[in-house]
Amino acid sequence: MPAPLHPLTSLTAACCTAVITTAAGSWPLSVAVSAAAVALAARAGAGRRVLTAAAAVLLPLGLSLLLVHGLFFPEGRTVLAAWGPARVTAEGLAFALEAGTRTGACVLVLLLFSFTVNAPDLTAALAARRLPPQFSFVLASALTLLPAVAGRLGAIRAAQESRGLVLGGGAPARLAAVRVQMVPLVLGLLEESGHRTQALEARGFGRPGPRTSYRQVADPPAQRRLRAVLLVLAAAAVALRLGASWPAPGLL
Repeated sequence: MPAPLHPLTSLTAACCTAVITTAAGSWPLSVAVSAAAVALAARAGAGRRVLTAAAAVLLPLGLSLLLVHGLFFPEGRTVLAAWGPARVTAEGLAFALEAGTRTGACVLVLLLFSFTVNAPDLTAALAARRLPPQFSFVLASALTLLPAVAGRLGAIRAAQESRGLVLGGGAPARLAAVRVQMVPLVLGLLEESGHRTQALEARGFGRPGPRTSYRQVADPPAQRRLRAVLLVLAAAAVALRLGASWPAPGLL
């Protein structure tokens, strides 16, 4: 049975994949990366959560790209349709497709990492690298914030429904219910942040000096070599992209 991925290996793979995909600027590669991310998320049992979060981010972004670049792309020459100042051009649609698929691939890869990584293992791995504990805490909190908010919101909704709050009845009723749910959600998160601050202070979180961790995360040599290779590939992709976009000497 293969060893599980070290948290830093998962983080390096996600970040380097996003960098390489962005540097390549090829929509077929972006689509392939997105499909691979969805397949890996489904295999890890997080496919639904990853797709739901990605849809919340990418649908508004995709519509804005389509409207801005599909209708008002200044470099567009091949006009497919026109309505006054708005012009649908082949170049604008191609740019929107490339930007949308590239952003979608990056979002899916990073969401895959955030929904599959073990936050305590990641914190322990960062602490073993002598990184500041504040950095580890902020990163782990960011990874666990969305599930924590979703869980608290579900509990608030269930409590309000048990007291007779009607959430159905169409969009106006649901919008009115959102205000009723947001107040206890925000107050609860503020109260939890205060309790967490007190717990961290009681454990000497802000004090200087060496630290130990009871949690040990195995880091096989093969994965350390894999991280080095991924970093080299990402750096090479960025260098190639910069070299391809650098103007020729005669054009300076």
